[in-house]
Amino acid sequence: MPAPEPVLPSCLQPRRVILFSGHMIDAPGRAEPRLPPALAPAAAAHIAAALDRLEAGPLDLGLTQGAAGADLLFAEAAQARALPLLFLQPFGENEFIARSVRPVSEGEQWVARYRAVAARLASPPRAMPPAAAGAEVPDNPFERCNRWLLDTALACGGDRVWLLCLWDGRRGDGAGGTAHMVEEVSRHHGHVLHIDTRDLQAHDPAGSRPDAGLA
Repeated sequence: MPAPEPVLPSCLQPRRVILFSGHMIDAPGRAEPRLPPALAPAAAAHIAAALDRLEAGPLDLGLTQGAAGADLLFAEAAQARALPLLFLQPFGENEFIARSVRPVSEGEQWVARYRAVAARLASPPRAMPPAAAGAEVPDNPFERCNRWLLDTALACGGDRVWLLCLWDGRRGDGAGGTAHMVEEVSRHHGHVLHIDTRDLQAHDPAGSRPDAGLA
């Protein structure tokens, strides 16, 4: 299941590549809450603390898809620190918004936040190229995009890659979620910083412990 080629020019050598993956904000009526809207401020505080712990800034590079919830919280915190940012997405932007931004609780607010972040990107979001012809294994676009993100990060050197994830430690609702990204980064011996959403729920609905759950 080959991923597309990395998108970074060979001359680009950031100090550190911060790859981000995390839960979307829960959709309305989700049976088992995972990242409800009420926890977004706490999640944002933990993500900001993690970036500060990494001393993230203009010499680094951030990579994510840009989905509603954790991805966009990361993107907003990255831009607040002048951290260069790329959005790599499994679909064209309109389809991505329809599938990964708008369907959540308070979806139109997240669409507005997405558009505000995207307007400040140095280059527009990039859609994943089609799968190679003749692929023998059915291709899941979310898994393939995870590999594209990781391959792009690894192109800068494996020792530079850090995965920051906001995750409950469980398998996701479908293929290609945060669990898959953690597995892929670990398989390539990358660094993983894990913010556990269960700690957010247990300790700080108001975001009072921005360093909790960071491991």
